[in-house]
Amino acid sequence: MKSISLAGHREGRINVLQVIGNAGQGGMENYIENFISHLPANQFKLTCICPYESPFTASLRQLGVEEVYITPILDDPAWRSIQLTMEVARLHQIDVLHAHMPKAHILAGLSGCLINKPVVATLHGMNISSQELGITRAVGSHLITNCQEGYTQALAMGVLADHINLVRNGVDTAVFTPGRSNGELRNKINVPQGAPLVGFVGRLEHEKGPDLFLRAVDQVHQVRPDVHFAIVGDGIMRNKLEEMCAHLGLDEHVHFAGWWTNNEDIYPALDFLVHTSRSDGTSLVLLEAMSCECPTVGLAVGGVPEIIENERTGFLAGAGDWEGIAFRIIQLLDQPERLQSMKAAARNRVKQHFDVAANTGRIAELMRHIAFPGVNGHGYTNNSTMPQETNTRTSFNNLKG
Repeated sequence: MKSISLAGHREGRINVLQVIGNAGQGGMENYIENFISHLPANQFKLTCICPYESPFTASLRQLGVEEVYITPILDDPAWRSIQLTMEVARLHQIDVLHAHMPKAHILAGLSGCLINKPVVATLHGMNISSQELGITRAVGSHLITNCQEGYTQALAMGVLADHINLVRNGVDTAVFTPGRSNGELRNKINVPQGAPLVGFVGRLEHEKGPDLFLRAVDQVHQVRPDVHFAIVGDGIMRNKLEEMCAHLGLDEHVHFAGWWTNNEDIYPALDFLVHTSRSDGTSLVLLEAMSCECPTVGLAVGGVPEIIENERTGFLAGAGDWEGIAFRIIQLLDQPERLQSMKAAARNRVKQHFDVAANTGRIAELMRHIAFPGVNGHGYTNNSTMPQETNTRTSFNNLKG
């Protein structure tokens, strides 16, 4: 095979077009910011397409993204959006398109097919949608899943094994550390430093299950009326949740903190975190909390059982089982020594399996392989297939235990 060198390819960097289906506040946006922050700038040059301007697009520019373009990103993409994506790819000499969310995958898939460029799509949830399955099979996209459930579901639905990899989300354990809280969260919601405080962090939408959290809170409150609860986040369900609190008589014990700028200051202020999402892949909220030595109680959906080591770093309850969540909350509150022992175990698990730098490195190697098959990280041809560290079966084995 003829040798290929990247040394003369635009200073040896690979040009990636990130096609992002949303630009709000949430786990996907946090994931992308983490990914960009840890992607080697001397090896990759990034351009982005988003559906609208927002604080998120401003943060992309601050992170060094070469250019952020705006166009509608719809389930049924308009020709003008496809045309813009193709021309942006040509203008910036894009080597690979990287999509986030199903509608962005469709836009990237159609555009990449028309200009003969490879497409990678990261699945941020625990399921592959019919839209993504359709575009994957139509244009041969490569999928990245962040949990075993998403990976095995994609295989069962006909995605070829060599077109999908499992690379879990990660967090920066140097940022999310224990003991960082200065008491600002408790001061804002008027909870004394010594009072037990249990938290929920996330968008206030049905998928994230804040209503299930409140049902569990109501049951806990009947047994432990001394405990306070913080809801950090915002969304379309906030008014409904506030009405629930009033109806259940929880107004003085449930505190709505809204969106928080620095999540790393939230978790050390909590005794532990409760995660009641109805659907999730690899939850960044869980990883952030555990990295801060904040034990977790969660519903066993999607990738959550792959994160929480039951009875060692936290507790699990069955999908939708808010009564089980309430039982586990009371159990932890009544066992302070056990709660304390879970803290170091939680952080160690994140450091071992969910380090953002290591997992971003795996995706970088995958991007390099897809953009230039047969070319290794030094820019020269080799005869190896996908590097072992990005192989899904290797990832499965590494997480056992």
